[in-house]
Amino acid sequence: MRLVAKALRLTVLIGDGDVWHRKPLAREIVHRAHRAGLAGASVFHGVEGYGAHSQIHSSRLLSLAEGLPVAIVIVDSEERIRAFLPQLDEIITEGLVVLDPVEVIRYGAGPVG
Repeated sequence: MRLVAKALRLTVLIGDGDVWHRKPLAREIVHRAHRAGLAGASVFHGVEGYGAHSQIHSSRLLSLAEGLPVAIVIVDSEERIRAFLPQLDEIITEGLVVLDPVEVIRYGAGPVG
């Protein structure tokens, strides 16, 4: 079965060394998304990037291997994503949150969001 729906993509861009209560921040975001019943979350680790401080971090430079970029991507209905945003306000001290309207094509049974 092929289902098409409108949704909202939430992308959280942080560093791999960011923590919440001594645990990786990306893990905390994924666990909160799961508890909130969001459709799914994926964490992508970057090999190179820079952010607000304009310092390039790269896995190729051993001395700068810390602070590599991490992207957490969550796609669900706009209503559910927007309801989740206050939880991010509680735990993110530095980073970027991007919201994009997307069209989702889902293969398998069941509705999206």
